[in-house]
Amino acid sequence: MSPDDDQSEQRLDRRAAIAFAGAAAGALLLPGPAFAAQEAGRVTALQGAASAEAAGARRALAVDGIVNVDEVVITDAESRLTMRLGRTTTVNLGARSRLKIDRYLLTAGGELNLLSGGMLYDRPPDGGPRPGTVIRSAYGLLAVRGTRFFAGMSRGVFGVFVEHGRVDVTGAGHTVRVTAGLGTDIAKPGARPTAVGRWGEARIAEALAR
Repeated sequence: MSPDDDQSEQRLDRRAAIAFAGAAAGALLLPGPAFAAQEAGRVTALQGAASAEAAGARRALAVDGIVNVDEVVITDAESRLTMRLGRTTTVNLGARSRLKIDRYLLTAGGELNLLSGGMLYDRPPDGGPRPGTVIRSAYGLLAVRGTRFFAGMSRGVFGVFVEHGRVDVTGAGHTVRVTAGLGTDIAKPGARPTAVGRWGEARIAEALAR
């Protein structure tokens, strides 16, 4: 190889190295999908104050604000929040409630964790595909199928009341199916759900008003 050929090859090697370094630096600057927050829904109504918390950071929520997967949605005392998850599912949170959005997909349902307080879940019968949503709590597991129901503390126990549709409630390895107009209670974490029965009108009104 002649000296001129050797110098040309060295110049090409340097250019390739510079191009590779530039591409690598650009890749580091571009936001990757692994770091992007996954939107689960939006706040549609808010009375009082509420926030969303994830990885130790908390931000205030407002109407039309985004809520993301892996966030805990928190309502203050005397506060109420309504959010739309996906296209058709509405979740209402009462005062002093904490709900973690573990997973939510438009067509494959979601996994929510009711850490405290109460919620009203509403998915209309004509809301399109009916994904299976799972709601976890310290008291038990709720498997949801396109329905409207209340879940949360009610008269000193964890109660589930179904207005329409059905919810399978599991606690202590025992499952009961709650259908329209009926409810069940779990007295404490680790206890079985009670036999399904009717709630009184006053108790239903109290639960829905929350």
